[in-house]
Amino acid sequence: MKSSQIFTFLAVLAGAAIASAAGACSAENKNSQFDAQGSGGPSGTGGEGTGGTGGTGGNFNPTGGQDAGFDPDAACVTQSSEATFKQKSVDIIFIIDNSNSMSDDIIAVENNISTNFASIIGGSGIDYRVIVIGEHGSAVDTDAICIKSPLSTTTCNPIPPEPGQNPPIFYHYNIPIDSHNSLCQVLDTYDGKVPDLNGYAPNGWKEWLRTDALKIFVELTDDGVTCFGQGISYNDGDAIQGGSNVANKFDADLLAKDPTQFGDANKRNYIWHSIIGLKENSPATTPYLAAEPVLTEICGSSPAPGTAYQFLSKTTGGLRFPICQNASFDVVFKEIAKGVIEGSKVECEFAVPTPPEGQTLDLATVQVEYTPEAMGMPQIFKQVKQYSDCVDNAFYISNDVIKLCPTSCDAVQADMKAKIAVLYGCKPDVD
Repeated sequence: MKSSQIFTFLAVLAGAAIASAAGACSAENKNSQFDAQGSGGPSGTGGEGTGGTGGTGGNFNPTGGQDAGFDPDAACVTQSSEATFKQKSVDIIFIIDNSNSMSDDIIAVENNISTNFASIIGGSGIDYRVIVIGEHGSAVDTDAICIKSPLSTTTCNPIPPEPGQNPPIFYHYNIPIDSHNSLCQVLDTYDGKVPDLNGYAPNGWKEWLRTDALKIFVELTDDGVTCFGQGISYNDGDAIQGGSNVANKFDADLLAKDPTQFGDANKRNYIWHSIIGLKENSPATTPYLAAEPVLTEICGSSPAPGTAYQFLSKTTGGLRFPICQNASFDVVFKEIAKGVIEGSKVECEFAVPTPPEGQTLDLATVQVEYTPEAMGMPQIFKQVKQYSDCVDNAFYISNDVIKLCPTSCDAVQADMKAKIAVLYGCKPDVD
């Protein structure tokens, strides 16, 4: 994978197999994938042999404190393995308004979703999936949408009676979206309460989601939110307060649907991008960022500014674009693709593995060694007690998870060949 970052773990695990250590990291790190590449090999000296076990000579002082040096030769056992932390997978959900004012916008989506969106994300090496929620068909005749190959399996010439489903890359949940009911349809189709017109995904489009993937929503509409669904009711009134209220309610309803997919209020696992009827920025194709205010001004002849969608974008760190710039959707879709790539970066944390039977990991002895470009001069990241103590070149441990401090994380994420060596000390359990 082009965007992979290589992390070398030197875990002091008495008698534990390398595969077990990799499994512990994979099972507990919910924000990245971990593929162990190392394997047990001949015994090395001093823990230097990749995939081997190190020497056991010398003395190890488990009470040396956070600033004490760590001597792998003095540890009970040293093993090493090379691992790959990949960028997060992404599930991208497009929600397409099929009302009669959307024909030109839908055509612009059809012309750009493969060439200026999916191909860019695919070229980055990210494991991605696209899900479209909207009516399948002709944009000219029925304001519906037909996604062409290579993303789907059809040329759309002629338009087939069913979408060109292309697992595992592309799925289309065929259901009409009206001017005001996008949010209600998202929730009601999620578990199949409103079924796909062709009978796909009888349990809803949730069947196509992956729990380990970041969810990216892209809303396309020129109107606001007024809808009633199964147990839900939203109305943003095209106003600031109404938009805030609807966004807060929808956010809570979405998170309640499945926290394993969408996260929770403390740590959301979704981002909401909006291509809506708000006034153009300057330049016109420049997105509004999360820190910028919600607007009530519209672009062109759009019926509404989509205040609820704007608040969802602000809450989740998404981008906002004016839908009136459909002639420049190539630029818009490239910007969203860039945002998807940025949002999928690995998080700089890794779980502390379970210690071998009869041993206790001495967390105070943990050291993190960062080697730039996998071949530069190694740098030692020091351990601090907590996030508030973070400084440059530092990390902390919270709830048995090693977390790089912000500046350290930035450095590692920007270095596609970064190597991280993590050394652990262990000591026998004393009854």
